[in-house]
Amino acid sequence: MQAYQDVAMRLEASSLACVRGGREVFSGLEFTLGGGAALLITGRNGAGKSSLLRMLAGLVRIAGGQLTLTGGDPERTIPEQAHYLGHLDALKPSLTVAENLGFWARYLGGGAAPATALATVGLAALADLPAAYLSAGQRRRLSLARLVSVKRPVWLLDEPTAALDREAQDVLADLLKRHLAGGGLVVAATHGPIGLDGAQELRLGAPA
Repeated sequence: MQAYQDVAMRLEASSLACVRGGREVFSGLEFTLGGGAALLITGRNGAGKSSLLRMLAGLVRIAGGQLTLTGGDPERTIPEQAHYLGHLDALKPSLTVAENLGFWARYLGGGAAPATALATVGLAALADLPAAYLSAGQRRRLSLARLVSVKRPVWLLDEPTAALDREAQDVLADLLKRHLAGGGLVVAATHGPIGLDGAQELRLGAPA
């Protein structure tokens, strides 16, 4: 289990604004998320769910307002303390399952042995298989293995249950609960439940 409970972590957005392609996606957005809590981002397509996650991940410029993370590593930015899982699974098809995870572990800064992470998501038997041969669900599981392999307090997940069968969704729900129990934070864009009772909800594009 990842353990962040010894520090009072808090992720805050204040008057946050996003502009993409000259169009204002959202503005005046506010939320506060404490350690051990999850925030579900909901709303219609185009409301800015993915843009908000990408902004938190440092991939979209902040057009206005401020994002702050207290209780984390003061020498690192929010993106450097976050895992971001987008719609596309960032895998190298010519590398094996284990080699892909090993690459990410080295790039992100060490962590658990690839074998341990792969066993957690049910991919241990496929460790030596080139990623090109994985199904969509298996690719998603491999992306989830990054969450296990490298400890980071903030998880940013865009439709994390996409392509996952019921068994894999249960694995994801267990990973999320363990992360939160250890004091981590989860921000997830989703159209449906992800197995977290009591999560906060932020609905984008709702009438004022």
